[in-house]
Amino acid sequence: MDISAVNALAYEEFEKIFGNVVEKCPIVAAAVWSQCPFKSLTALEDAIFEFIDTLPESGKEGILRCHPDLAGRDLQMGTLTQESREEQSRAGLDALESAERTRMAQLNEEYKARFGFPFVICARMNDKANILRQLSERCQSERAAERARAVEEVKKICHLRLQGLVRTDAPNKL
Repeated sequence: MDISAVNALAYEEFEKIFGNVVEKCPIVAAAVWSQCPFKSLTALEDAIFEFIDTLPESGKEGILRCHPDLAGRDLQMGTLTQESREEQSRAGLDALESAERTRMAQLNEEYKARFGFPFVICARMNDKANILRQLSERCQSERAAERARAVEEVKKICHLRLQGLVRTDAPNKL
């Protein structure tokens, strides 16, 4: 779909199509729909990022809490969103060895206990070894710095999901 098709979507369709560009947060899509028409995919992305950036810290943490644990119960039970399942599979998180799975589970729990939200990283830009390393390192971060880092990872995920939905070849002529 191109940006003209995006701009022609009714509210319900827009929310259905873009409701998971930020994991399990259709409210983000709902909030930016009112800014249609968008000149380009970049303008749509900017609107989403601005919405996220203007949230209070509790709202940003709410977005982070919508993310599943990496290689966690949802992956094992097959209850991840389609996007998360594909992203985690690409990173090799569906093929962890027993020791890796145990280590990932321990680190996920340590991280959530420390920060109050799940570890978020753009799985499509990493492999399982780097994800494990980052998870271990980021468990040592300060809360505010880690929240900011996790929000930036949400934006990377969103960027890639948007690119999968909207062609970037022609800006809309407003």
